Amino acid sequence: MTRAEHESLRGLIRTIPDYPKPGILFRDVTTLLADPEGFRQSIEALATPYLALPEGERVQKIAAIEARGFILGGAIADRIGAGFVPVRKQGKLPHETVGVDYVLEYGVDRVEVHADAIEAGDRILVVDDLIATGGTALAAVELIEQLGGVIVGVAAIIDLPDIGGSARLRALGHAVHVLCEFEGD
Repeated sequence: MTRAEHESLRGLIRTIPDYPKPGILFRDVTTLLADPEGFRQSIEALATPYLALPEGERVQKIAAIEARGFILGGAIADRIGAGFVPVRKQGKLPHETVGVDYVLEYGVDRVEVHADAIEAGDRILVVDDLIATGGTALAAVELIEQLGGVIVGVAAIIDLPDIGGSARLRALGHAVHVLCEFEGD
């Protein structure tokens, strides 16, 4: 994508001040998703790096994080010819699950996948709408690796680099692909 295309997508993202609490600037991708051309460009830009991978290195499954990650992940999976694995909050999946707990600002949460969703050696791309602290993405990565999956990378529309999540993912050796950044929180 060109710089102008990145800025165009960035302009489609709504900022909501003081949500979910005072002092937070919430970056809302639903306005970008509602724009047909912005949505198409986002999916194309998120998928393109993974279309060019050599045969033995291709992504086999997209592991998308609940909930906006599902919208992106399903479209990317279709675009690159990969399967789709939903990464959900605890108790949302109907079959046998495996999960990982992760720390939130004020407590602990858990993400889960079906126990049979990922086989050893599956090449997985983790997808979400935004990387902030990286906690959810890191939990998804840990869960996938516990099942024997190989992380190809983590992709998102938005990175909040000042919060450090993408740096934490990179420090663990994971490639991070984002379309735009917003400074601050």
